[in-house]
Amino acid sequence: MTTIADFSVKKSDGSDLDLSDKKGKVLLVVNVASKCGFTPQYDGLEELYQKFGDQGFEVLGFPCNQFGGQEPGTAEEIDQFCKINFGLTFPLMQKVEVNGGGASPLFDWMKAEAPGLMGSKKIKWNFTKFLINRDGEVVKRYAPQDTPARIEKDIAKLL
Repeated sequence: MTTIADFSVKKSDGSDLDLSDKKGKVLLVVNVASKCGFTPQYDGLEELYQKFGDQGFEVLGFPCNQFGGQEPGTAEEIDQFCKINFGLTFPLMQKVEVNGGGASPLFDWMKAEAPGLMGSKKIKWNFTKFLINRDGEVVKRYAPQDTPARIEKDIAKLL
């Protein structure tokens, strides 16, 4: 059975992150964008990370420019924007595609494990979130309008 531990991604600095290193942690994987109406969710994501980080919870942010061109910057520009405007301390990865032929294998797997509304495998917009349990399995998919505060109880149950 495939789990998140079977994937490797690129950190914002270009180095590899083997997600098997996250085994035993609860993860919230989010496709993010800096110029989106949902960008203020960075505050809530950081709050969750600060609240539960010492209990084995992490947020992994994946910048994506596929929705309205709302993440046009370089990895360095995105990192700086998030640190300055939101005090972000959770890790951001390199920019990815989440739909189509160039989609990240990680996102293809998560979409298959937790389809969206009416079984759709497509991600509809920025700030779609996937909750991963300690065994590396996708537990739930959340729509962009689902705020981090609404997800908090689900995270707490897994911890």
